[in-house]
Amino acid sequence: MGETMRDGVILVATGAGYVDLAVQCLASIRHSNPGVPVDLFTDLPDAPGVDGFDRVHPVPSTHPRVKLECLSKARFDRVLFLDCDTLVIAPLGDLFDLADRFALSLAHDVRRRMELIQDGTHPTPYAFPQLNSGVMLYRNDAEMAAFFAEWKRRYEGSDGDRDQPVLKDLLWDSDLRFYVLPPEFNLRRVTMLDAWEPLDAVPTIIHSHRLLQHLRGRGARVTTLDELRALERIALEEEWRADGADAPWQR
Repeated sequence: MGETMRDGVILVATGAGYVDLAVQCLASIRHSNPGVPVDLFTDLPDAPGVDGFDRVHPVPSTHPRVKLECLSKARFDRVLFLDCDTLVIAPLGDLFDLADRFALSLAHDVRRRMELIQDGTHPTPYAFPQLNSGVMLYRNDAEMAAFFAEWKRRYEGSDGDRDQPVLKDLLWDSDLRFYVLPPEFNLRRVTMLDAWEPLDAVPTIIHSHRLLQHLRGRGARVTTLDELRALERIALEEEWRADGADAPWQR
């Protein structure tokens, strides 16, 4: 993998649509965190925009969760892994310092009421839901390499196609020292910002599956927070009505 560096970001993108999103994420990092190295693991090293990454590495296989194989291959000591549908809109500051104290840092999944988010091979308390694996800060050492290998092994032995239920069980069973990030480092609902006051938090990493809208052929790609906010309001209203109730703000 060449030289090892102290801190850096990695993304894993397979397929043209996800590479396109990764390039968009890269642009946001360059704007908000100039100087932070960003590497890409991909099956399309010659795709447009990929040459903007500091290093481009081939994905090691066609595994459906190939990210689990890429995580320990990063060339950084302290690594921030980001899903492709993320935007970094503020300086990361001392986020990387968490890796000196905790082997892994990640945020709760937001859909804690959903049975899917409680899913796993054995039950855990409601207060221990799945953690979102789309934003992960980790210490790149032998302990985490073994953790990622066990995550992959358990995933391959599971019945589902999602890696987060396996991760929840693994963290519950493990003695790994991990930390739960505050929501501003994995902001899944841009509409949360409507309720935040100036001194509450600094929104840093936006992680919205609505950035994937252009992959579904439903129109132009979402690129601004205002566009995301509008889409989320529409989607939230539809979900509340599907649940048989008015949205809270309509009561």
